[in-house]
Amino acid sequence: MTQARLLPTRTVEKPWGCDSLPAPFVAPDGQRIGEIWFEPDADLPQLLVKYLFTSEKLSVQVHPSDAQAPAGERGKEECWLVLSAEPDARLAIGFREALGADAMRAAALDGSIETLLEWHPVKPGDFFYLPAGTVHAIGPGLALIEIQQNSDITYRLYDYGRPRELHLEAGVAVARGEPYPGHLQRHLATGESAVLVEGPHFRLERVCGAPDAGLPARFPGTTLVIPVRGSVVAGGVAVQAGQCAQVASLAGVEFDREGEALVAAPL
Repeated sequence: MTQARLLPTRTVEKPWGCDSLPAPFVAPDGQRIGEIWFEPDADLPQLLVKYLFTSEKLSVQVHPSDAQAPAGERGKEECWLVLSAEPDARLAIGFREALGADAMRAAALDGSIETLLEWHPVKPGDFFYLPAGTVHAIGPGLALIEIQQNSDITYRLYDYGRPRELHLEAGVAVARGEPYPGHLQRHLATGESAVLVEGPHFRLERVCGAPDAGLPARFPGTTLVIPVRGSVVAGGVAVQAGQCAQVASLAGVEFDREGEALVAAPL
């Protein structure tokens, strides 16, 4: 029988969070919840899975690569799957036009960087992969799943006047002042299974209904299973939407024939 365990969750308050969350989540009274994390296990420390819920814009920020991160620390590449979006919801990813370091620094200082970013209208099923160095911001009115390298290195370039520390020089040093490549985004139709990420740091697939027979071979080691709709049974453990399980193998894992799940593993 496949070994499986549910990862513990961490509920994180944020000034841009929400006091009403989509099911199955519930925000405690008086709290604005921005993130729900699944705590990484010692057997799979490379990946972090989060749900994000936004009522305001997040800061304009950027993350370093492994090579750019401080010695002994991991860089951060990440991806987003949009679960729900208000009609005018948008994500800022990359710049509308190429931008040099000096111009980026000046725009961050005077706030015009927000207008230089490319704001992408989004809807449920939209998927984006963000390489390290991609300048980005998440707008309000969104619920999404983020899967990332397990790193907390974030360089804030601009934060709309909020009283938080900025990291202008470090951020500009690693930022790509360029448009976002179109091939790194896609829209997933309802019920569409798909390979979403094939490296360099992790593999991610969306499984709708019963998976194809080759799925366990593509995830031969310790894997994260994240039901988005319906449930998954692994090692006798029922994993519901809103939970994340770590399994030693996908062999024997039972996927909901009417459900949807994400599976992820480091490379």
